[in-house]
Amino acid sequence: MKTLSFYFDPISPYAALAFERLPEALAGCSYEVEYRPVLFAAILHALGQKGPAEIESKRHWTYRQVAWLAHQQGQVLDLPAQHPFNPLPLLRTAWACASGPSGTPNRLVVEKIFHHVWRAAGADANDAARLEALRQDLAPAQDPESEPVKQRLRDATEQAIQRGVFGVPTFEVDGRLFWGQDALPMLAAYLKGDPWFASGAWEAAAGARPGVARRH
Repeated sequence: MKTLSFYFDPISPYAALAFERLPEALAGCSYEVEYRPVLFAAILHALGQKGPAEIESKRHWTYRQVAWLAHQQGQVLDLPAQHPFNPLPLLRTAWACASGPSGTPNRLVVEKIFHHVWRAAGADANDAARLEALRQDLAPAQDPESEPVKQRLRDATEQAIQRGVFGVPTFEVDGRLFWGQDALPMLAAYLKGDPWFASGAWEAAAGARPGVARRH
């Protein structure tokens, strides 16, 4: 059985869609998932990039595409009242629900957090009363605003950056990174042992430099 790390931030509609799609996309595969909440904004900052919602034309396309993907996949996806929003309270809540000092939040916790944002009929993800109700429901073992929980989020985000994560959702297995919901078929093929991944094509593709003159 393979261990799959799922890096996500609840601010991402693509991560929400991928979360719902995951069991169906990987049907027949032998795997377990570690859900790893990370701060997408910190990853973008480290790479010197803007988020999709910070570029007007890209924001329009993002919302249109995720609306289409939700329609195509038969999923509910309601834009929250504010987007982008500050996801720190939700990310900290997720880590506060982790099982032990080295554990990660389970699928039910992550599902409730995603639904809090993306299946709430357009409600504000950071509404104080809603956040309190979510935390009451999840009953985290630790205080989400405690320094140890905040540090776990910082550490998880830094580790993701060091692993080469550049966006969410990203799936990592055996040191290989699969980015985006549209990478799920590729991930499934890897888990099922597609020989392409052992052929050297994975490494060769990453080493390609089109347009760069080669030395002989």
